[in-house]
Amino acid sequence: MAGLVLAVLTLAASVAWAYPLVWAVMATVAPRAQGSLLDGLGVYADALVNTPIGLWYLNSLVTSGTVTAVVIGISAAAGYAISQLEFRGRKLLWGVILASFMIPVQALIVNHFLLMNSWKLINTWAGVILPQLIAPVAVIVYKQFFDSMPRELGEAARVDGASHARVLWNIYLPANWGVTAALSIIVFIGAWNAFLWPFLVVTKEPLMNITVAIGQIEQYMGVGGLAAALLAGLPVAAVYLVFQRKVTEAIMLSSGIKG
Repeated sequence: MAGLVLAVLTLAASVAWAYPLVWAVMATVAPRAQGSLLDGLGVYADALVNTPIGLWYLNSLVTSGTVTAVVIGISAAAGYAISQLEFRGRKLLWGVILASFMIPVQALIVNHFLLMNSWKLINTWAGVILPQLIAPVAVIVYKQFFDSMPRELGEAARVDGASHARVLWNIYLPANWGVTAALSIIVFIGAWNAFLWPFLVVTKEPLMNITVAIGQIEQYMGVGGLAAALLAGLPVAAVYLVFQRKVTEAIMLSSGIKG
């Protein structure tokens, strides 16, 4: 009986979650004033042809891809250092990383903006990217996995003359490609969907990412803005559907980390 109730509740929650998406799709493809279904689909053609949506896709791809690559590289190196190396201030550094979860990102927006402005990075890709490179959860996940790796592997490589960088990239990371793949997907999706910071730091339309720019489309295309929003979410939806298992694994790992 309990299993049936849980199944019903899960189904109801799934329907409630999916309804807005289904409604949005139906609203955009519905025939206009006795028109055909093809006429309804025309809003997607308008969004693709009559707006620089391709450029906005490119902006999102460059910034999200760069954020993902840099975050993964820095986090892997930091996680390895905290896990495998002994240095002064190691425990303090680990405590600071854990404590960073107590500070909401929104509380740093003003400082980020002032810093990017002083560096003259407003309305640049670098201005969008740099503040998004802070990802303590990725460092924590990597440290957890590196803690579980046998230290003998790294020590043997070090005896043979390998540097710490080589131990990390040639031994530790290949043993944890699943974690790296999952974290990469989560970081990429988060960077792609970022709105508040890109909205504040970019005011020139050609430099906007897709999540910010669809607001501009809505202003002069009406229902076309809804179609553009669906097009904006299509890449990350496809990535999530393809790599859903990896994303779920990464969420479970990051939520189950012990300091």
